[in-house]
Amino acid sequence: MSRLLQALSLTLALAALSIFATSCGSSNANIRFVQAIQDASALDIDVSNPNVSPKQEFTNVSFLGVQPNQPGYTSVPSGGDTITGFLTGTTTQVFSDTVGWASGQAYTVIATGFSQTGANGSNVVILSIPDNIPSPPAGEVSFRVIDASPSGPSLVDVYIELNPSTGPGLPITIQSLAYTQASGYVSFAFNPNNEPNPPGYTVYVTASGSMKPIISEPIFPANAGAVRTLVLTDAQDGTTMNSTFLELSDLD
Repeated sequence: MSRLLQALSLTLALAALSIFATSCGSSNANIRFVQAIQDASALDIDVSNPNVSPKQEFTNVSFLGVQPNQPGYTSVPSGGDTITGFLTGTTTQVFSDTVGWASGQAYTVIATGFSQTGANGSNVVILSIPDNIPSPPAGEVSFRVIDASPSGPSLVDVYIELNPSTGPGLPITIQSLAYTQASGYVSFAFNPNNEPNPPGYTVYVTASGSMKPIISEPIFPANAGAVRTLVLTDAQDGTTMNSTFLELSDLD
């Protein structure tokens, strides 16, 4: 190979390496944020990392609020980030934690626990759950469950029953789910609005090993192919699991 061709090859290789490095340096993750701290007021959420100045990504997120509007996500720097929550419109810090977000990955980020240390010694916990959203089989819908309820049972069972339903029945859909854990996705045949039967499904949540529902709530995906995340939380300013779940739209 001539010296000219060698020099040209080296120049092109260095240019490609420069483009790759620039791309990696500017890579982003995508997040949606849920405020599930049962004793906290509305929050402003900043995100920063060593290479980027803090930026307010979410504003005035009230209890059980989710931003951005579903099924959207917000782009943030990937890598080792710091997520900080402030009482809305103030510099009063409620929490600050470090997270690791991979480039190109989507996450459901949930702030839960308690803003004040209580008798159980709990405090704010940040859940960062990867959203590996499936495409349901043809004619089906998919669900997963995240347990973000610090005051609920140590383990819960989840039953998802096609309507009409008279109560939880075996087999258990999601068994022994613990606080801070997320289940995998499970799929069901789409149950449309065919009279006289009611459409959709009923979700029952019980303490593990019990058949007595803590939550008994219908859910009505509008079409086949829908994917939903159901978040279990505390009741606001309470000491128990909320009697309803928070529904997030992963895929319509």
